[in-house]
Amino acid sequence: MTANRPRLPTLVFALVAAGFGWLGAALHDGRAPAPLQSLVAAPAHAAGLPASIDGQPLPSLAPMLERVMPAVVNVYTASRVQVRQSPMFDDPFFRHFFGIPDMPRERIERSLGSGVIVDAARGLIVTNHHVIEGADDISITLADGRTLTAERVGADPGTDIAVVKVPAENLTALPLAVSDELRVGDFVVAVGNPFGLGQTVTSGIVSALGRSGLRGAGYQNFIQTDASINPGNSGGALVNLRGELIGINTAIYSRSGDSAGIGFAIPATLAREVMRQLVEHGVVQRGSLGIEVQDIDESLASTLGVRAGRGVVVTRVGADSAAARAGMQVGDVITGVDGQAVNTVRDLRNIEGLLPVQQDLPVSVLRDTRTRQLRVRLVATLSELLGDNLDARLGGAHFVPVPQQYVANGITGAAVSAASGRAARAGLRRGDIVVRVNDTEIADLEALRDVLAGKPPLVNLTILRGNRLYQVPMP
Repeated sequence: MTANRPRLPTLVFALVAAGFGWLGAALHDGRAPAPLQSLVAAPAHAAGLPASIDGQPLPSLAPMLERVMPAVVNVYTASRVQVRQSPMFDDPFFRHFFGIPDMPRERIERSLGSGVIVDAARGLIVTNHHVIEGADDISITLADGRTLTAERVGADPGTDIAVVKVPAENLTALPLAVSDELRVGDFVVAVGNPFGLGQTVTSGIVSALGRSGLRGAGYQNFIQTDASINPGNSGGALVNLRGELIGINTAIYSRSGDSAGIGFAIPATLAREVMRQLVEHGVVQRGSLGIEVQDIDESLASTLGVRAGRGVVVTRVGADSAAARAGMQVGDVITGVDGQAVNTVRDLRNIEGLLPVQQDLPVSVLRDTRTRQLRVRLVATLSELLGDNLDARLGGAHFVPVPQQYVANGITGAAVSAASGRAARAGLRRGDIVVRVNDTEIADLEALRDVLAGKPPLVNLTILRGNRLYQVPMP
């Protein structure tokens, strides 16, 4: 029987192979490098990788991470969720007019994520919208152990970017890189708070750029990486080897809910522009071409004389829209916008939502089998509002324009596309339409924003739910 020999971990062998790749080449030409003698003569208990080889230190990410990690924070949120004893309590009209006390049982839901300090002087931290969505309380734990209460500055569901602020001194911020300089194959490092374990570092490469088509995401232009990104990493930093911020980690691809080796990050250039607008305006301004389009299938392609799956055909041009002023016509096939290819309706909507407003942009169209170049200037339109950005009493509410079928019947206002947190506890629901705030009628999102900009002492919403009007006081 042969005695069992102790086995070194596979990782050690891998490191030795990586660290001593020069050995085979050196022996091949008959020369033994100087450090070899000392390594062979070293006692067994001292075996391991040397600090340097031929006077050159072994490569390490540690010096870069020492600069990066103080700028990456842990984000903890708490949301109070009501658990009602009777469905009658969900009807604000019933509660108000019949004097039923609003005393729901509550439970506290907690979640965790990550964030990146991007402005040390002002205490500004970028994270994901989904990390703080509906949160009643947000706390930030710094790398040095300090825990601070954060104030919400603004959030943009379309890009999943949010900004919070902490009143702290001696902060460290990450410099932002120019994400457009990234190439597939560049080495990257992800830093975050996976599973609440605390700061964790993973590394990999840029697997792809400009990724889109992820189910459930808004406007998409992701950096794809194989650096491990797990639940809790959301809002954390993706950095290059210079320690510059190139992306905000936001999503993983998985069939089981765990990491599957495919992670996605929002480019830093996009995050920077969204942050600027949130800080300056409290909302992200987006433009619209003012057109309706459809994908080109095989039958439509033969009619138009184009290839299926290449471009989208314009079916309507809005009066006085950006497209109309540029000379776009029904029947035009849009193949590119601002140098980006357009093959599907989703491509166009994604590009449209990320383009800057008030700038002339080139649009490539096919008209009568000829390619034409139009110059389109997008005009800012208000497409969504977050209650958190309007008034703390509306926290957790998300407002969008009223659907066209309501407008056609003379109903105006602001539609509620989501309600959680404080807004949900007050009785607001998804699908409600806010038609009046206090005594002011609401025509659209701009009107809702304007009336709440005055910070009224009381906020009483008149909502349309189904075919009935209800009063919803916002405490």
